[in-house]
Amino acid sequence: MEDVVIRAIDPLPALRNPILVEGLPGVGNVGKLAADYLKDQLGAKPLATIYSRFFPPQVYVSEEGIIRMVSNDLHFYQPTGAKARDVLILGGDYQGISPEGQYEITHRVLEFCQSLGVREIVTLAGFAQGHVVEEPRVLGAATSQDRVESMKKFGVVFSRNDPGGGLIGASGLFLGIGRLFGMEGVCLMGETSGYFVDPRSAQAVLKVLVQVLNVKVDFTDLESKAQEIDRIAQRIHDVEQHAAGEPAGAGGSGRARDDLGYIG
Repeated sequence: MEDVVIRAIDPLPALRNPILVEGLPGVGNVGKLAADYLKDQLGAKPLATIYSRFFPPQVYVSEEGIIRMVSNDLHFYQPTGAKARDVLILGGDYQGISPEGQYEITHRVLEFCQSLGVREIVTLAGFAQGHVVEEPRVLGAATSQDRVESMKKFGVVFSRNDPGGGLIGASGLFLGIGRLFGMEGVCLMGETSGYFVDPRSAQAVLKVLVQVLNVKVDFTDLESKAQEIDRIAQRIHDVEQHAAGEPAGAGGSGRARDDLGYIG
């Protein structure tokens, strides 16, 4: 097997000024949740499947007992309107399991996307704060000052203190390597505890993204998931307070751990 194999539909669609949205598994699964929800809401169509020996050595087994290789997938959405631009959405099961794999997969996917006319990228990620975040902000990192200023209009917060040590994994590499392909972009990071899957953070990121893409999304299902996670988080918080000898349900989000500022 080659290091990276991209199997695309034939014929490939003619895309209009497409923008690539990357949302792979990471901290709080924020990026993956947001990308998958966007794909489903827009009714995006399959474009290509990416296989790689840099993914974990396993297959998934369905409830019917049918196997499939783990993979990443590209879908595309073509809105109506003379000035509308098409959207590519990259999601999947895993990021590369090694630094070499991260670089190789990212390079090959960007090479493929460049052939389709992609010149702009938005990556989605979670930013772990180490405590429950009731109203997550969307933090940003961009490839240029102009991009920073344009994203501030959507409420994205840019601060050299927020991303700390840098962007780890696909959310950073797609921007960094993308620049070598002449692409500009931004990473949207939803604040999250880092302890569990976080639909609330994914929703915050999506609310910015839909403005950037100029598309409409119904957030009802995602809000329901967020409320369920909120209830779980509150139960955990109450148990922790009880164990510490504090009154249950007293509120507060706990103390942030300084070593949990991780992006992915």
